[in-house]
Amino acid sequence: MRRLRGLKALIHDAVDATVELVREGHESTSRGVLRVTDELEPLREPARAADAIRRFATDGVLSTIQFVNRSVETVTDLGLDVALGPAAADELGVPAVPLVSNAMSTSSAAWVGDAALGVVNAVVGDHLHDRASGLDLSMVLRAGDRYVPVQTDALREALPDATAKVALFVHGMATTEWSWCLQAEAYHGDPGTHFGTLLARDLGFTPLFLRYNTGRHISECGRRLADLLEELTDAYPVQPFELTLIGHSMGGLVLRSACHYGEEGGMRWPARVRRAFYLGSPHQGAPLASFGHALTGALNRVDLPATQIMARILERRSAAVHDMRHAPIVDEDWLAPDPRAHDALPLAHATHHFISATLTRDPEHPLGVLMGDLLVRVPSASGPMMSGAFPIDTSHYGGVMHHELQNHPAVYEQIRRLCAAPGEGEAERLA
Repeated sequence: MRRLRGLKALIHDAVDATVELVREGHESTSRGVLRVTDELEPLREPARAADAIRRFATDGVLSTIQFVNRSVETVTDLGLDVALGPAAADELGVPAVPLVSNAMSTSSAAWVGDAALGVVNAVVGDHLHDRASGLDLSMVLRAGDRYVPVQTDALREALPDATAKVALFVHGMATTEWSWCLQAEAYHGDPGTHFGTLLARDLGFTPLFLRYNTGRHISECGRRLADLLEELTDAYPVQPFELTLIGHSMGGLVLRSACHYGEEGGMRWPARVRRAFYLGSPHQGAPLASFGHALTGALNRVDLPATQIMARILERRSAAVHDMRHAPIVDEDWLAPDPRAHDALPLAHATHHFISATLTRDPEHPLGVLMGDLLVRVPSASGPMMSGAFPIDTSHYGGVMHHELQNHPAVYEQIRRLCAAPGEGEAERLA
């Protein structure tokens, strides 16, 4: 029901946004006409007087449409409250995800709706969050086949076989945790097999999956994740435990941000992190986001109705899409007049593994150099430009696309190998 309300509100917001685009189209046309009539002395004043009348009439019509749109929204909201009873009004306080879900598998019908929600959140997630929309994918942990609050009893029930080795998986933009199962049937012969189930089977890890709104700023997601992991430090049913962090695409940036805020805030959980894997994460930004920024600027400079409307649409892209241009992982980096990437790499005690890919098997092939894995180029996926004073590990896979890094057998084999060796004195350090 909460999602239905969110979808209805988004439709009303879309109507308002469309009205504003129509208004911008009218204004751009008017500016073009006035540029011509202003050069013709006899027509200058009559044209401006006619334009004032046009603007008054246009504003009246468009404002009426917006008023009716919002009136309909209010009336239908009241109708839903009456039809569904008092519980409908209280529903806004519950999580936007079910407490129980199906086993992770893209063969399940449930993943289709979640996949659509992931895309919507990537496009307008910051707007959904600001509006407290039911479509906002709140940050939540998935343990086993459940979404659970970070409380000991809930985690113990969801993870009866919990171990002292935890692997946290953080998905990328426009997806949810279901994306870790992509192509599972082709790769593993089982639609429900993914890195989490494989690590549990082979090395006794307990996999946890994060779900979050990928349209918000990376640093906002990182701060919230840092707080969530601090709660997990107290609530996890097996103590002490070690953390392995695995992030795909934007998920790797969110992990870096969380580690930064965890260390900066003197939290306890960063000491439990043993290793971090970044799968195709755009640490130096993504070319597509840079192209979008350049295209928006170019369209803004051409004062025609079509270009101005397209520019307004592009400007409305979510905060995270804007972030992908420079991949800022702290607030200060995107709040600055000229956004930039934060080069410092946190957690000097942990090992950091940066995994890149190219469409071509040969990474030196011109197409591979230009396109990378289709969305992220190799230098960007290979880590920040200045990774700090401690060593990092980089590896590359040829003939692999961006989304395939999440469940590719060769990538898993590397993760398994690197996770297999226990650290000496690890339990003592974590205690």
